[in-house]
Amino acid sequence: MSSRNIWILGFAFFLFGFLWAISDILLPFIVGLVLAYLLDPVADFLESAGCPRWLGAAILAFGAIFLAVGVFIFFAPILLQQFIDFIEQAPNYIEKLRIAVGPIITNLQDSWPIFDQALLAEKVSEAYGPHAIKWVGDLTRTFWVGGLAALNFLSLVIITPIVLFYLLRDWDRLVALLLDLIPKRHLETTKSLLASIDQVLASFIRGQLIVCSILVFYYSVALIFLGLDFALVAGIIAGLISFVPYIGMLLGLIVSLVLAFLQFGSWDPLLLVTAIFLIGQVIEGNFITPKLVGDRIGLHPVWMIFALMVGGALLGFSGVLVAIPVAAVCGVLIRFAADGYRKNLRDF
Repeated sequence: MSSRNIWILGFAFFLFGFLWAISDILLPFIVGLVLAYLLDPVADFLESAGCPRWLGAAILAFGAIFLAVGVFIFFAPILLQQFIDFIEQAPNYIEKLRIAVGPIITNLQDSWPIFDQALLAEKVSEAYGPHAIKWVGDLTRTFWVGGLAALNFLSLVIITPIVLFYLLRDWDRLVALLLDLIPKRHLETTKSLLASIDQVLASFIRGQLIVCSILVFYYSVALIFLGLDFALVAGIIAGLISFVPYIGMLLGLIVSLVLAFLQFGSWDPLLLVTAIFLIGQVIEGNFITPKLVGDRIGLHPVWMIFALMVGGALLGFSGVLVAIPVAAVCGVLIRFAADGYRKNLRDF
């Protein structure tokens, strides 16, 4: 391996280690970067129409703030009220769950001695009693992480618009600066690669945002018409996580089925909820996603799920946000390398 490749590999490891070390503060910068990438074509259009670049960037940054604040003001009271209603209804739900699950537990106790409540409580006490102090420590850490989450949200509101403004203002300059670092003999190949990456990312990010918005609207409206008490929460969960193949739909279905069972206590609403999610999955998989996203991302659903898990394990929520775009970029690079390898084999 040449010294140049060693330097590149060492820099890559250093960069990854640095990002991993500061992962707790990356969220506003990642969100700002994603928004700048999405809004750069709009900034280019405003600039071509005679608007100064800095003014177009300021307009888009303030527009993003007002849109986010407007959405928050509209949805926050509704979600808060649904959360309060859920807390108020929790005792009734617990009682319904006890009545429904009680006979099952009784049958298990009769058939399997291991399910005897007294024996099970004793075993749990023996196994986990010494770890009570650790559990308290973990609980304290959870509250601390929650405090950091609130701080992250505050930084998201304050820092993201600033990052968005400067990135939008200097986007073309930053791209040109990066291209100047590329050796002349590799410049055309690099531009071709960047065009392929841009096509994949634009197809996925912009298309998937529209898909998620459509599914949030569909699931929320359908569950509201069904009469589900917490339809908006279930619809938002199902729609926002729909970028994860099948997992988003399954999670939303499970949440909605549990809520429908606790609320109605009969089979018909459960069948209707299942039908709503099956129809949504068919429409999304056969019409919406192929039309808006297409298959240009080139990632198998299993690899998308794997990328999300790896991103979450390494960088937390920030890693989840960038996992699939990074995987898509890696996919473009791997296909490029494979094409070059096959071409060299044919020439050989």
